[in-house]
Amino acid sequence: MKFLVENILSQRSLLRYPFLAILFVFIHGCTIVTENKEHIAKNVEYLTFSKETECFTVADLQQVAPIIISESDYSGVNKVAALFQNDILQVTNQKPQLLIDSLPDVNQIILIGSIEKNSYIKQLADRGKINRNEIMGKWETSVIKVLDNPFPNIKKALVITGSDKRGVIYGMFDISRKMGVSPWYWWADVPIKKHKQIFIKKGRYNFGEPKVKYRGIFLNDEAPALTGWADEKFGGYNHQFYDKVFELILRLKGNYLWPAMWGSAFYDDDPKNGELANEYGIVMGTSHHEPLGRAHAEWKRYGSGSWDYSKNKETLDKFWKEGMQRMKDWDKIVTVGMRGDGDESMSEETNTELLERIVANQRKIIEEVTGEPAEKTPQLWALYKEVQEYYDKGMRVPDDVTLLLCDDNWGNVRRLPDIDQPERSGGYGMYYHFDYVGGPRNYKWLNTKIIPRVWEQMHLSYKYGVDQIWIVNVGDLKPMELPISFFLDYAWNPEKMGINEMHQYTTKWAQEQFGEENAEQIANILNLYTKYNSRKTPEMLYSNTYSLTNYREFERVSNDYKSLAQKSEELYNSLPNQQKAAYYQLVHFPVLACSNLYELYYTHALNIQYAEQGRKQTNKLALKVEELFTRDAELTNYFHNELADGKWNHMMAQTHIGYTYWQQPDINSMPKTSQIELPDKGSMGVWVEGSDVYWSFNNQQELNLPEFDNINDQHFYFEIFNRGKKNFEFEILAKDSWIKVSENNGIIEDQKRIVVNIDWSKLKKGSHYSKLIIKSDNQPDVEILINAMKVDKNQVVRGFVERNGYVSMEANHYTSKLDNHGIEWKVIPGLSRTESGVSTFPVTKSLNTEVTSMPTLNYDFYLLHDPENEEVELSLYLSPTLNFKGMDGLHFAVSVDDQSPIVINMHKGMDVPDWKYPYWFNSAVGNNVIIKKVKLKVNKQGPHTLNYYMIDGGVILQKLVIDNGGLKVSYLGAPESIIVND
Repeated sequence: MKFLVENILSQRSLLRYPFLAILFVFIHGCTIVTENKEHIAKNVEYLTFSKETECFTVADLQQVAPIIISESDYSGVNKVAALFQNDILQVTNQKPQLLIDSLPDVNQIILIGSIEKNSYIKQLADRGKINRNEIMGKWETSVIKVLDNPFPNIKKALVITGSDKRGVIYGMFDISRKMGVSPWYWWADVPIKKHKQIFIKKGRYNFGEPKVKYRGIFLNDEAPALTGWADEKFGGYNHQFYDKVFELILRLKGNYLWPAMWGSAFYDDDPKNGELANEYGIVMGTSHHEPLGRAHAEWKRYGSGSWDYSKNKETLDKFWKEGMQRMKDWDKIVTVGMRGDGDESMSEETNTELLERIVANQRKIIEEVTGEPAEKTPQLWALYKEVQEYYDKGMRVPDDVTLLLCDDNWGNVRRLPDIDQPERSGGYGMYYHFDYVGGPRNYKWLNTKIIPRVWEQMHLSYKYGVDQIWIVNVGDLKPMELPISFFLDYAWNPEKMGINEMHQYTTKWAQEQFGEENAEQIANILNLYTKYNSRKTPEMLYSNTYSLTNYREFERVSNDYKSLAQKSEELYNSLPNQQKAAYYQLVHFPVLACSNLYELYYTHALNIQYAEQGRKQTNKLALKVEELFTRDAELTNYFHNELADGKWNHMMAQTHIGYTYWQQPDINSMPKTSQIELPDKGSMGVWVEGSDVYWSFNNQQELNLPEFDNINDQHFYFEIFNRGKKNFEFEILAKDSWIKVSENNGIIEDQKRIVVNIDWSKLKKGSHYSKLIIKSDNQPDVEILINAMKVDKNQVVRGFVERNGYVSMEANHYTSKLDNHGIEWKVIPGLSRTESGVSTFPVTKSLNTEVTSMPTLNYDFYLLHDPENEEVELSLYLSPTLNFKGMDGLHFAVSVDDQSPIVINMHKGMDVPDWKYPYWFNSAVGNNVIIKKVKLKVNKQGPHTLNYYMIDGGVILQKLVIDNGGLKVSYLGAPESIIVND
């Protein structure tokens, strides 16, 4: 009866015959794991550390269950079984026996193997204890099942099996991960969590097939960091190095690798590399410009003549055939096509006819070597850079070849399939980047990728049918732990991770590495540091990136990073010693190093400004720049020589200070500082916030503080500074009592900041003008003009209120929204340089209807001043999404109040291929934003509503800024305006 019920349930009759569930519970005495149509157990926490009825005991205080494998099984399964054995040892301090083709005389066993190669598991399947139909023919499907009385004298078995080699391996590593073994236990020294007892709940657990078939990473741009480390640690990119890489990929449920290729050759450097990959079940590929399994370095070693198929066909065919012969019996995806020598563009004369002939001949080589039709061997053609142009001009490859689409090297997808076109048997893939060498500038040092952007672009790709291959360039691997985890976790099942799950991902990841207690705080630090780095990569950061004069921008961003570093320092000091090495690698070093870099450039910017103004502080700041530059080297030295007893020497060797063009400098170089000669006598200088001018005895400029108003209740400052060596006294006199200053008098040694605000209780409605007078001995008086406007607050309606001639609105702070036509507005948390992004879902929907009926976001705002010429300028800050549809661009529309909408093409003028890096591309990817500007008719001060209309899906709105005559230049855009609510 029990056998009958199990088979009925395995045929998915549970929903049709509910009484069977009751019967099954009665017979088994435990809860059923309910599965959906794909036999995927959702949100099942099958592992527990406290004993429950009918659970299987992996380990308790008295014993640990032995592991049974079979010599006839895949060697890779047995290899990982030994790792699994060690995982249990590291967690419980008990080492289970690892037995081959032998059943011990014990009550409980762990039985590991594939369903057709392990004789014991095959017996269980023959007896109906395991359902073959649930597993056979599936891709990378794992089944974990607790069985009663599987064999005579054995009461329970934990069976870990799968549809193929990787299916079994994933099952083992899934248990390891739930036990407390992070995939990053070796690569980031994450401490393994200790538990004395481990139990598996009664039931059957099947996590289904991955939604993306091939999921992998590309080790690239690996010198000097990864190469120097691998040479010292392993003697190069040999099988000992790749053993650690393969294990990591499998623990993250990946299956695919493009190996390191700068001067190295995977198969040629160590013949054991390919054998080991095959043993583990890692699908090997070569990069987008390395056809038929031959590394580019091998052409330099063994090639002859030119890398030109029209002139050197026989030599190249022979070269490629040798590559296919070497890997013909192993799991692989063969790259076809051809680029120029050394990952360069093909010549201008290259035509699609020649490239099509190259691919056709490469496929003949594949058939000759394998003895099978070419379509039996997985292949890809990478539409990288100029190769996409060949595709756009009509070049095609056979339907079974996967078209590997690409981003722009900066994380913005270039082209996606037409969702209405027929499916291709080879499908589509995506080559994505967390690291890049090339224009407008390399970015290789630390992580600059925010999880929300990766999610949004890969979600877009998946919804447009890109699900055959996901491969990401991870550079040196080591600094990219968080985004690598996310990329591979997301690739397993993009349908399972929506916006909310994505938003929670970093917290869950931090919890996996460090435990629950500090997970939220660690996740917040990780999210902020990557957001700060994504605004401008460290390699592109310089002293003039952020505004030193407007909106206190550079001061704010530098202080934000400094505050983050302080929080990280406090947390680091509070952590248990065993967690500190991992925390330093994954969190603390990037925050400390980048905070230091920001402070260095901010200090350098001040040094330049102060030198121009003749400030006494100039020379002290020059010394501070030197100290901060030295501090950068000290942080790197600690990472290399002291952290984890020097385990990671060379890993942070990537240069990052002193770039002058796209390529990295040979060494870090400190920005050139200024020093000045000072007179002995003290001399006053004054500079006011937001001004490009300053006052001195020889430069008596008019000084004006920005306008004050009672709605925003601003606090502005000015600085009194010394232009000589000796101190001097000062006194500040306010012409009117409604002006308040933080200090009325004092002594200036170097400089002093004076904060000004208004006592609004002393003013009537309207505009008021006054001045401050600064006095100092033997100096002319300095006047600062003050303008204050008091508004009747009862007249200010709900919405964003103008401040100093602008209204700035974060996209996610809309007043109201309209969802219709089956389209919904959603906030993507963190997807913005400042706050969060807003877009429409589903992403595949675009509309061709009356604009006024489109899904709409509404932003109420209030102007304090009549617009000049009855016109304002609106700047829309958008994520740098590319024209992935290949049409004329992506569109949206805007209007004010009840005026007719103005349709805007966000890609208008961007008609040069993005890989050629024209000015707009430098701006879009370098600044990680596209800003579109439009003039709007607004004829008076008072309340208004800005309307933003969706037309095309995939457009991400980050921020809206209205210039009413006072907007000033800044990198991030003016800070958000105050919001008055009803």
